[in-house]
Amino acid sequence: MGIRIFITGGTFDKEYNELTGQLYFNDSHLPEMLDLGRNLVPVEVRTLMMVDSLEMTIEDRELIAEHCRKSKEDKIIITHGTDTMAETARLLDKVEGKTIVITGAMIPYKFGSSDGLFNLGSALAFVQTLKPGVYVVMNGRCFNAGNVRKNKETGVFEELE
Repeated sequence: MGIRIFITGGTFDKEYNELTGQLYFNDSHLPEMLDLGRNLVPVEVRTLMMVDSLEMTIEDRELIAEHCRKSKEDKIIITHGTDTMAETARLLDKVEGKTIVITGAMIPYKFGSSDGLFNLGSALAFVQTLKPGVYVVMNGRCFNAGNVRKNKETGVFEELE
């Protein structure tokens, strides 16, 4: 059985409007990233939403959880904005019998210097090797859902304890 990837938006998929200077969503870059990374693992990709995680609601998080519960795949990756991914991870910790890895990017993929490709590759590796549970994977590190935060001063994910 393959891996299910749910897209929710975040910096991972943002584009830059050269006229206004704003970041916005168009289509997900995930298929291009999987091709560029020469991924050979069978994946099923579905876009659930394209939102900035700061604008994500409890209803959005419940929708993500519901899709994880209903997924026939037991290995799931969620692309997510970094600002609130730890919050979503804690909510998803109630989903049982699945290995769920949440990842994202600090710099949009389309900027060319993004950490997104590395984080996606790390998520693909971790989701295949970890026992069931919920994890946040960023910058080569893996954190348990209930023990992670984004340090707003350094922009780095770290353990709470």
